[in-house]
Amino acid sequence: MSLVCAISNEVPERPCLSPVSNQVFERRLIEKYIAENGADPINGQPLSEEQLIDIKVSHPVRPKAPSATSIPAILKALQDEWDAVMLHSFTLRQQLQTTRQELSHALYQHDAACRVIARLTKEVTAAREALATLKPQAGLVVPQTVPASQPAAAAGGGELMEVSEQVGMTPEVIQKLQDKATVLTTERKKRGKTVPEELVRAEDLSKYRQVASHAGLHSASIPGILSLDLCPSDTNKVLTGGADKNVVVFDKREEQIVATLKGHTKKVTSVIYHPSQSVVFSASPDSTIRVWSVGGGNCVQVIRAHEAGVTGLSLHATGDYLLSASEDQYWAFSDVQTGRVLTKVTDEAASCALTCAQFHPDGLIFGTGTADSQIKIWDLKERTNVANFPGHSGPVTAIAFSENGYYLATGAQDYSLKLWDLRKLKNFKTITLDSSYEVKSLQWSEVLNFTEHSGLVTGVAFGEHAQFLTSTGMDRSLKFYSL
Repeated sequence: MSLVCAISNEVPERPCLSPVSNQVFERRLIEKYIAENGADPINGQPLSEEQLIDIKVSHPVRPKAPSATSIPAILKALQDEWDAVMLHSFTLRQQLQTTRQELSHALYQHDAACRVIARLTKEVTAAREALATLKPQAGLVVPQTVPASQPAAAAGGGELMEVSEQVGMTPEVIQKLQDKATVLTTERKKRGKTVPEELVRAEDLSKYRQVASHAGLHSASIPGILSLDLCPSDTNKVLTGGADKNVVVFDKREEQIVATLKGHTKKVTSVIYHPSQSVVFSASPDSTIRVWSVGGGNCVQVIRAHEAGVTGLSLHATGDYLLSASEDQYWAFSDVQTGRVLTKVTDEAASCALTCAQFHPDGLIFGTGTADSQIKIWDLKERTNVANFPGHSGPVTAIAFSENGYYLATGAQDYSLKLWDLRKLKNFKTITLDSSYEVKSLQWSEVLNFTEHSGLVTGVAFGEHAQFLTSTGMDRSLKFYSL
């Protein structure tokens, strides 16, 4: 009986015995295996070359394989071996291609997961920033009874939709406007003789420094605060409109959000706080003007005065009427109590979109800006264009009348500010800025330059007697400055 190697299953030339597994091996093969693994190949137990026991046998004579006794048989064996190698190589290539596909898929999944993680991390950071900035908000969604002096909501708490027909400027409305203008003119003449003791002096404005910054009022996913207004009766109440389609009422003293008003389907570009009621107004490129109850936290009127985006909004001194301008080339005069459009007018000779609108302090005239660089002055009672101020070379972005009613300031996308004398109907001063600036807020002379915003500044407003200054920007932050 001949010995057979447990590794090669052939008769060994130098047989040896493993005391660990009691198996016979070809010494050459078992020494190589021990050098690489240090263990017995049969049971995996530790084994060294010194432990191997040589077996003394007479030199065996290996029989020749029957298939290798002739040249054709040898060639056939080589051909078979070549075929086997090729089949094995083909199998390996298939496995390599499959592995590559699996690796590519895994890499795509990893990249997608990294993007999702980055987005979630950004949202979490924004949420943490908001929580760290603002105090816990009061409950704002509980419906409350709207006072009789405020616009009434439709039954069931739904939005009261405006009827499209125009009511017209009735004699009662015109008389109301005239009476209010008379009162305002008298008060303005009295007020112009004295300066309030509480009014901050121009030299003190240079001492203003940032005292607070709030970045969590609007959504972080759609950054940007586009409009700003202060409550005239309580300047601690700040009203903002954002690119996130929301209107927010913020309490400066309590440092918390009073109301978040949702309903617009596009960004909010204009906001106004009612001077005596807990009511705010907002306008949007979604073609609507909305009247909101701050106490109820809901929309009580939707004024549909235009067929295109609303670009300007101004509240009449009576607090009962809204002036609006639109890309549809019309300006409209609406009753906020009923939501009805009283009159709607366009300059058929110009045929140009309106970009902004503002009432004169006495409320009987107002100004509009146009996309073709014109400033138009209108008589409200007669609904006629009474004066035009050409001079800008870009769309007009802002209009502001002086408190005494004698002057008009306008800003445009031509990087300039122009001051107009309404009595002489001419421009008496032009301030040109560097092309890297946009005209958003102006003073007769620069007192202080604030650079705390990291994005475009979209709104500024002084508190009562200029005791503080507030600003908003595309960095979605609301900032306060004071001594």
